[in-house]
Amino acid sequence: MEFPRMQLQELVTIQNLISFHYFEYAKGYVFEGEQHDFWEFLYVDKGEVEVRADDHLHTLRQGNIIFHKPEEFHTVNVKHEHKPPNLIVICFDCSSAAMSHFENRIMSLGDKERNMLSLIIQEGFQAFLPPFDQPAVHVLQRNPSAPFGSEQVIKSSLELLLITLIRNQGQSCVPETVKQSSVQKEKAEQRIVQQIVTYMQANLSQSFTLDHLCQTFHLGKSRLKELFQSQLQTGVMETFKSLKIEQAKSLIREESYNFTEISTMLGYTSIHYFSRDFKKTVGMSPSDYAKSVKARV
Repeated sequence: MEFPRMQLQELVTIQNLISFHYFEYAKGYVFEGEQHDFWEFLYVDKGEVEVRADDHLHTLRQGNIIFHKPEEFHTVNVKHEHKPPNLIVICFDCSSAAMSHFENRIMSLGDKERNMLSLIIQEGFQAFLPPFDQPAVHVLQRNPSAPFGSEQVIKSSLELLLITLIRNQGQSCVPETVKQSSVQKEKAEQRIVQQIVTYMQANLSQSFTLDHLCQTFHLGKSRLKELFQSQLQTGVMETFKSLKIEQAKSLIREESYNFTEISTMLGYTSIHYFSRDFKKTVGMSPSDYAKSVKARV
């Protein structure tokens, strides 16, 4: 008996990864521009940035992604009225005809697409050696300690992200494969976690306990921890601390406050505890971080 084999179609294929960057820019940063014979996308993880694509100027905000087609001249400008941005920039070779869907386009990513991009970033941080924040460094160096298959995960996830974005332009083509009840439950859990995170962001100067959050949002401790683990893959208080440090980094880049003022604004009882948490999270002290940011301008 013969078993015919079907070669699966590949409508979007990434041939090569050229650069992988995660930038944290200060106000006043200007990238004079470049053009090249491969694709590039820029995603705004936080803040705002002005991007030129050939003759068009765009102001991108958190959640926006822009694709630069091969040979398109592009620049980056962080104006003083902008909130200091965190940017993901990835360059790659892709000769697939379907890439025409991304020419001259700016999109906003939803939760599903942001999760895909987050996986790409997490894998990239493990697959390659730093630095990831130097615009002039385009040579990727493999990490000898990278997890098994990390580069293939990046390739597959990037292709899946591109396919999903193309599909999103014609939602009627996407089959419904998940029971509505499961979708509703997932969305409800996402809303609860987002509400709690928004509450944390609005109260970064406070010192919360799990009991306080449980009482405020009418949740048991086990349920609260379970929600954060399933939705964010981290703990509740770890999330709160991470939000504080992210705000600290933004305030440092704004250069409007000294470290003591920032420490107080974020609810730390002393600059010592602030510096300890900052270094533990970022890998360098607040002063070293400030110096590294100025070095990029």
